Amino acid sequence: MAQGIGVAYATVKLEHEQVHQAIIETASKRGCDLIAMASHGRRGVAALVLGSVTTKVLTHSALPVLVYR
Repeated sequence: MAQGIGVAYATVKLEHEQVHQAIIETASKRGCDLIAMASHGRRGVAALVLGSVTTKVLTHSALPVLVYR
């Protein structure tokens, strides 16, 4: 979808003990303007909270984070 409207993006595979830290470090090293993340479509009480990785990226990243549900 991003490619179809001219938005630059990259898919990166890596291993790291701290997933949220890997996401933040990779985005920073690549000069990204934004971190976009998808969150699980939970229902009920579970829908009120985001996943732990998403929450950690939101609270630790200096870059803006877009979360799509």
